[in-house]
Amino acid sequence: MGDRTGTTATENTIVIERVFDAPRELVWKAWTEREHILGWYGPRDVTVPVCEIDVRAGGRRSVVMQSAGGEEYRTAGVFREVVAPERLVYTDCPADEDGNVLPGIESLVTVTLGDLGDGKTKMTMRHEALPAAGRDGASVGWNQAFDKLAAYLAKAAA
Repeated sequence: MGDRTGTTATENTIVIERVFDAPRELVWKAWTEREHILGWYGPRDVTVPVCEIDVRAGGRRSVVMQSAGGEEYRTAGVFREVVAPERLVYTDCPADEDGNVLPGIESLVTVTLGDLGDGKTKMTMRHEALPAAGRDGASVGWNQAFDKLAAYLAKAAA
């Protein structure tokens, strides 16, 4: 599993650092290519039946996560910065059934990938502008997703 190097939180921001036993290019693809995202994204026991992404500055993203019980959670946003294979910045907002952003809550996700050599990658994920009431749940959800990502990368790198 990805080494849990740290999770920190303030009132409306969480920062999670992980070291993955996978090359940076593969971790980048896991964040930016639909077929990889479908394999790990979302908390434990959640699948991703829909993922539409246009990974370029100004490109849109739309993701549907589905719980084992069938509940759906839809998000959408826009890529603000794409610097392959080291930095990805996008907005993350609740969305309607058509993938349109719902007004009111727009958070910002920044993913930075550092090449540690020997096929290892340090990932720092910063999720900002979270509602304080949702911060703890987001932290748990992201950490569960990164556990899934570590397992996914281990299979993909083999």
